[in-house]
Amino acid sequence: MRLRLPEERPAAPPEGYKLAHAVISHDGERAGFAGVSLGGALPYGFFDEARCVYGRRHRCPALRCDCGFYCVHTFDQALALACAGQYRKAVLLEVTVLGAYIRFERGMRYERQRVRVARVGACACGGVPCAFADAGWGRTGWRVLTAVCAGCAARRGRTAFAAWTAVSFPEFVRRGGGPLRIVAGGDPEAGAEPAGERPASEARTVPELAAEATLMQARLDWLQRQLARFTGKDGADRTS
Repeated sequence: MRLRLPEERPAAPPEGYKLAHAVISHDGERAGFAGVSLGGALPYGFFDEARCVYGRRHRCPALRCDCGFYCVHTFDQALALACAGQYRKAVLLEVTVLGAYIRFERGMRYERQRVRVARVGACACGGVPCAFADAGWGRTGWRVLTAVCAGCAARRGRTAFAAWTAVSFPEFVRRGGGPLRIVAGGDPEAGAEPAGERPASEARTVPELAAEATLMQARLDWLQRQLARFTGKDGADRTS
């Protein structure tokens, strides 16, 4: 007997919430997210289509497989998941569910999604974050990122690592192909139930622009030290 699931025809695409890790490609050119469970092996973009993590060629979500994107129905359900220790540094995403989907009691498994909002927690020092920095681990071809404040981002930028290990939120959005709204921990909206989306152009606030300037200065300092190593000078010509 063939199983027939009830069909839904919503007036607008469903919305959901999920946890993920912000990631950047090894060359620093692409940004996206990676799931916190099995799907983490396949990072995805701000707008993307699910692929079967087992390498099968069927369309997601397949009834006889557990492939596809996952999300929960409510903001509170996602916050509850974020209480687990292994998810404390994850990003809480608000997504629009597109294409075919299967609805469950607490969430959905579905074919395509658009990430609209990313909510990040506070920096490890307790400050309001404005950038992403290398979290110290990753997956093949991708580095996992963690949210940092301007001061911590600048200090990380002065380490002997690639200049792109710290990337401001607006730059992360640009590398991901946008549009995406990022809400930072410490922002009055960060702990509130989402009420709507602002245009991506409004994401560039004064603190974020200041953070970009700090990151740029840190990268210039790093380049100056590298030049000093090769030239044997202190990075600047001094004349009397």
